[in-house]
Amino acid sequence: MYQADDDVIDLEVFMANMLGHEASLFCASGTQSNQIGLRTLLTQPPHSVLCDARAHIFVHECGGLSYHSQASVTPVIPKKGLYLTAEDVEANINKDTLTGAVTRVVALENTMNGTIMPFEEIKRIRAVCDKHGLYLHLDGARLWNASAATGVSMSEYGKLFDSISVCLSKGAGAPIGSIIASTKDRIRHARHLRKLMGGGWRQAGFLAKIARHCIETAVPTMPETHKLASRLATHLKALGIRLALPCETNMLFLDFAPTGLTAEDFAVELRKKNIKITATSGSTISRVVLHYQVTAEVIEQFIDVATNVVKSHGKPVTTAMETDVKENRNTTNSSIESLGAAYPSGKN
Repeated sequence: MYQADDDVIDLEVFMANMLGHEASLFCASGTQSNQIGLRTLLTQPPHSVLCDARAHIFVHECGGLSYHSQASVTPVIPKKGLYLTAEDVEANINKDTLTGAVTRVVALENTMNGTIMPFEEIKRIRAVCDKHGLYLHLDGARLWNASAATGVSMSEYGKLFDSISVCLSKGAGAPIGSIIASTKDRIRHARHLRKLMGGGWRQAGFLAKIARHCIETAVPTMPETHKLASRLATHLKALGIRLALPCETNMLFLDFAPTGLTAEDFAVELRKKNIKITATSGSTISRVVLHYQVTAEVIEQFIDVATNVVKSHGKPVTTAMETDVKENRNTTNSSIESLGAAYPSGKN
């Protein structure tokens, strides 16, 4: 809190440099870092934030934008399905200075549900923001995965945004924490806001030290994790299980409906191998997330269990229901409204 811990300072300087920004702040969670970062950009209501209708800041952060920043939200359903485009942003900017909450910030998320937002599209959206004098924020909780999959550096991504939040406990595998990066002035303000929100922790040194260790040791293993996710996706599709979204990094959104079974039918058997997936009662949708501790052996166990469940109890589906995932990128994604059961909250 008092900027006196060498390990916290080391982490904050390290992450600021990695993300191409002047400074950064160590926060307790991704929700906290998102809300603080956005609050530093939102200074005088009436104002609004434009984001994807599925965005974490809109759906999973308890209405924090209205509570902390007195901001309205313009949730946009991407016309291309998987990600917002510059055209989506341009068409939904609120410019009404008489009766509207004018757009001040555009917020993106990368990855979103494990899918990658194309780097060139982000640059196009940056240009739209510059044209209209808008700030651009990134919820980059899983930006590590996007960077590992595309080869675009964290710094190249980071420099396109006015503020950027990156999670340390997801891709990096740290016990706790998230980073918000921006200019020195904004981070000075962010430090004040973090205290206001109850985040002025004095015991953060050892957590920062562990986070730095995880960045250096767990993050480099991501490409292998992505390969395992792809291998699992390929085998599950061969069983007739549909991918609700393309598997581009470490996440699979599975729809078991073509097999005639529910997510719980699979979850019960997988739990016997100490493998956990989300399974809302009666739903056929589940989210599977791989991380650096998931081994090839675990994936083989998952495949074996799923194969046995389908053969013993499922329909005789011989081919995958999912068409080429590239086709999904060019059509409206009907699963935007149907992924809620993959999350414990039941909303997405």
